[in-house]
Amino acid sequence: MNLVVDIGNTYFKFAVFKKNELVFDDYFEASLFLERVKGIFKEYPAISRAIIASVGELDKKDLDVLSLFCKVHVLSSTSKIPFKSSYATPQTLGIDRIALATAAFYYNQNGNTLVIDAGTCITYDMVNDFNEYLGGAISPGINMRYKAMHLQTAKLPLLVKEVPLDFIGNSTNNCIHSGVVYGVGHEIDGVISQYAQRFQYLTVILTGGDSHFLSKRLKNTIFADSKFLLKGLNYLLEYNKH
Repeated sequence: MNLVVDIGNTYFKFAVFKKNELVFDDYFEASLFLERVKGIFKEYPAISRAIIASVGELDKKDLDVLSLFCKVHVLSSTSKIPFKSSYATPQTLGIDRIALATAAFYYNQNGNTLVIDAGTCITYDMVNDFNEYLGGAISPGINMRYKAMHLQTAKLPLLVKEVPLDFIGNSTNNCIHSGVVYGVGHEIDGVISQYAQRFQYLTVILTGGDSHFLSKRLKNTIFADSKFLLKGLNYLLEYNKH
């Protein structure tokens, strides 16, 4: 069995895979790492390997703790990948985007696949029908947009995401909700349409923390899979076994 550890900007995520089958996943705050590691190996003693993916600085203490229980692969720009990459600066490519591209490769081999990860940032990653990673784009996520308007102005309040009743806001709060939610929706639809003009038979995967919130608000046909990143990390762990 494999353990996937995804250390994000806000939470840690654990996922347990039996081959390619996801059998458990959960998320928690960083302070609970040691407690959760002990619990996961008590529940799944057959775990023999783990992969750690961190978008920030990896705490060596956490790595040392996990290494006591099983072999650990720390995902980096030097890890082996199953696809070709045309990214000009591979050393700067986020490990989360490496994992998403890997999941896209296995999900739709020899097909055109655009992965949209709606999390802290919204990332767009393209793998073409030659199994080549091309890159994509990065833009602010939903919560980041709310925070930016609050922090960069004198009077706009900090709001929690909410579906606007109408695209025409009739109050300041409603205008903010409309600007963020409809703005993100139109951005994603526009990006999908732009990619679809260049790549035939485009498959679009929407994932990330805001994928469920956004999936019903997009005009384009997409496949929503909130576990896509975790699946990509498990594929990478298997690919880097030797």
